[in-house]
Amino acid sequence: MASVDVRKVEKFFGTVQVLHGVSIDIEDGEFVVLVGPSGCGKSTLLRMIAGLEEINRGEIAIGGRVVNTVPPKDRDIAMVFQNYALYPHMTVQQNMAFSLKLAKAPKNVIEERVNRAADILGLREYLGRYPRQLSGGQRQRVAMGRAIVRDPQVFLFDEPLSNLDAKLRVQMRTEIKELHQRLKTTAVYVTHDQIEAMTMADRIVVMQGGHVEQVGAPLDLYDRPVNLFVAGFIGSPSMNFIQARIDRKNGSAVAVAADGSRLPLPADSGGQDGQEIVYGIRPEHLTLVPEAEGQGAAPAEVIVVEPTGAEILVVTRFAGNEAQAVFKDRHPLRPGDRIGLAPILESVHVFDKASGQRLGH
Repeated sequence: MASVDVRKVEKFFGTVQVLHGVSIDIEDGEFVVLVGPSGCGKSTLLRMIAGLEEINRGEIAIGGRVVNTVPPKDRDIAMVFQNYALYPHMTVQQNMAFSLKLAKAPKNVIEERVNRAADILGLREYLGRYPRQLSGGQRQRVAMGRAIVRDPQVFLFDEPLSNLDAKLRVQMRTEIKELHQRLKTTAVYVTHDQIEAMTMADRIVVMQGGHVEQVGAPLDLYDRPVNLFVAGFIGSPSMNFIQARIDRKNGSAVAVAADGSRLPLPADSGGQDGQEIVYGIRPEHLTLVPEAEGQGAAPAEVIVVEPTGAEILVVTRFAGNEAQAVFKDRHPLRPGDRIGLAPILESVHVFDKASGQRLGH
């Protein structure tokens, strides 16, 4: 096992800069997920850690050793790709053993490691099969088994679940997390799926446009996003954003939306009287009340009702904006209904409109 230190790394493709001074410290044994939209630089950074992309500026160290000029085969890492990258003419056993054979490992060591990985991943009965005889989930297990047998210092995962159906992705998320808990090897995992990031990571690195926006534990990013981008990216359904201004008259602070709705602000929300803000509230933090009942509630009109089984997602017109609300109770709502929505005060997020940065607590 080993730490991974990324220090002020920059990457250019020709004259286009795709990574801008990225610095991340990944601890020994930690599971870190790089997440962000397509083109944010997360896969490029992973490939730089693997040695598959040149580092133009900065340093990457694995286990304290700077590896900028070290070939991939000498970095003691193992990579699991999105497309499995299995040899179709080889059996499962041969695919998993291939890297050890190239390294001229003794036959008994190869057999021991392959059998151990097969036991961990539930592949014993498939060792004699070819990739074409396996399901997508089984092929991904073989790809992980091929990485496990190398006993690397660091596992690198490049969107390994993208080709699987929704149910299998959920299952494989659990299996990869259980595998990490068992092996306790440092892992760096790339995905564009924030649900994968939230459910699997010890820490998440949110990236946009080649910059690191925020690094933290999943619930820290969920509860305290540092800016509008992180707030909108983390969480499903996404956070509602309402254009408003701060009104601090009469000794209390409220957010006044464009339609005149007055929404409550936490006491430590920060900002100045009259400041233009973006008022953020997650769909699950809106409560249903009789229309405009009491202070802190605002009227809303139901636009669409989407039952999902465990919850009901309601799209509304609220405070001059389209906003989503999630209810666990099965309220008999229909399009056109007039309701009241009240934000849970301690779950309100306030951002400066100009900079997009979080205000206050």
